Amino acid sequence: MSNRSLAAPGRRRFPLVPTAALLLGAVYCLLPVAWVLVASTKSGSELFSTFSFLPGSGFTDNVADLTAYREGVYWKWMANSAFYAGVGALLSTAVSAVSGYALAVYRFRGKETVFNILLAGVLMPPVILAVPQYLLLAEADLTDSYLSVLLPLVLSPYGVYLARIYAAAAVPADVIEAGRMDGGSEWRIFRTIALPMMLPGLVTVFLFQFVAVWNNFLLPYIMLGDDEKFPVTLGLYTLLQQGSTTPALYTLVITGALLAITPLIALFLVIQRFWSLDLLSGAVKS
Repeated sequence: MSNRSLAAPGRRRFPLVPTAALLLGAVYCLLPVAWVLVASTKSGSELFSTFSFLPGSGFTDNVADLTAYREGVYWKWMANSAFYAGVGALLSTAVSAVSGYALAVYRFRGKETVFNILLAGVLMPPVILAVPQYLLLAEADLTDSYLSVLLPLVLSPYGVYLARIYAAAAVPADVIEAGRMDGGSEWRIFRTIALPMMLPGLVTVFLFQFVAVWNNFLLPYIMLGDDEKFPVTLGLYTLLQQGSTTPALYTLVITGALLAITPLIALFLVIQRFWSLDLLSGAVKS
């Protein structure tokens, strides 16, 4: 009998290599966040003269200086980001829900072609689409406006893909047929039956899209010229560019970067109970 068979039934082997790889990945991802957290507590003089991970004493002063900079333009950037991300994610989730449900439930000619085009859109780098989107919106005289940032974000190929996969798994075909036999319209069946079943997946789509829009830099950089309409990513970039001639602005950039990630953390904590780690979990219900 081997030694493995003599081991205690409840004892498990410690997966050393996977655990070490996960720890290294966590350190790699969290180390920059830890540096920003510590650096935001330092004054301008402490930032360049003390050890990188030694906390300072200037966090409240940094926040006050950031708030006072150009009469609080930073908080205008934060409000713009909240508007772009909130409205953009809601619209994108709504479009993804309707499109994904239609691709999962209905049969029509060209269905697979449409889905394959969406998959190609998932693989398409955003940088390739940015310039054509700018030229199209310039023809419509919409550049340097809030719509120039919102409209390209409404259709998310990845969101449609996720919604389609989740709808196919979470919405049983016999439930839809039962709704039709009861005389329900297609819109009513979608709104009252399918949509509640798809809710965990749609929350996932919303969260992904919110984070993507909040962190978006290239599209606003190309579309916008008025810094009053900048999101926080583009606003902090302009501050960083000015920091080469005014080093005191570096502390504002670092403090602003720290404050900019707090809404994402808060959003995740609020809606984490809806988070669906397994997009195919709805298949068990059917």
